[in-house]
Amino acid sequence: MELPAIAAALPALGWALHGTLLARRLSTARRDPLTGLHTRAGWTTRAERIIARSPHAVALLVDLDDFKTINDTHGHLAGDAVITATATRLATWASGHGIAARLGGDEFAAVITDPAKTPSTTALRTALHRPVTYRGLTIPVGASVGVCHLANLPARTLTDALSAADAAMYAAKGHGRRNNTPR
Repeated sequence: MELPAIAAALPALGWALHGTLLARRLSTARRDPLTGLHTRAGWTTRAERIIARSPHAVALLVDLDDFKTINDTHGHLAGDAVITATATRLATWASGHGIAARLGGDEFAAVITDPAKTPSTTALRTALHRPVTYRGLTIPVGASVGVCHLANLPARTLTDALSAADAAMYAAKGHGRRNNTPR
């Protein structure tokens, strides 16, 4: 190959490499490195698209109960195992009919197209409450789930859906704690 041809090809090769690396970085930034779920940034656009196209869409927020105690008692690697198991359980539940995300820490979200196409939210709660085994330890897991049926909202927006799901989740947290308190 002649030198002028090589010189002409180098900028194109450089831009191709740069584009590939940039695409990889963007993809990585939109995925949580621990769980592989979408991050808030990667999830929001897809969730809004589902809401716009699906009249029966449902939004969920999931928060692990007493997660700090798991980290303090069993260590952060055990906490990571619980986070990963929760992510897998939520993604499996929404699989093929929605999208799940890790919003941060021990908080997750999902939007599904139609609750009739997924197992019930009771099945999700049951799955999320299964203990996690880590290095021979059985770690009990609890999770509060807030659900919002978008058809019940005056304005079908992701912001309003997450706000309603958040209120439902905190109501579930209070209800669950009261039920677990000895009287």
